Amino acid sequence: MRFLRYSSVGAAGTAVHYLLLVGLVQAALVGPVSASAIGAIAGAIVNYMLNRRYTFASGRPHRESVPRFMAIAATGAAANAALMALLVDGMGVHYVAAQLAVTLLVLVTGYLANREWTF
Repeated sequence: MRFLRYSSVGAAGTAVHYLLLVGLVQAALVGPVSASAIGAIAGAIVNYMLNRRYTFASGRPHRESVPRFMAIAATGAAANAALMALLVDGMGVHYVAAQLAVTLLVLVTGYLANREWTF
């Protein structure tokens, strides 16, 4: 049940991520890898706020949970950028298809890490 809530919350953060990814690429403001990293950071902010309250109903003080969440989010963003670079630049996969695959991996690992350590 909690993973379903986490996934639902993640959908909101993912929507922000993808909107920025596609919007920035289509507007030719930045390339796919940079746009994906920017989107991941914005999505992480949305995810923290919603996960703290809705998914985990955490009472842990922000001074403890924010650094932990951000460490996991930063690790996820770095993995996201590295995998996007590998898939898009290294293997020629379309950026949206690559992001779908990367999102699934980051979703599962992020849930496990946040469940055990952050909240």
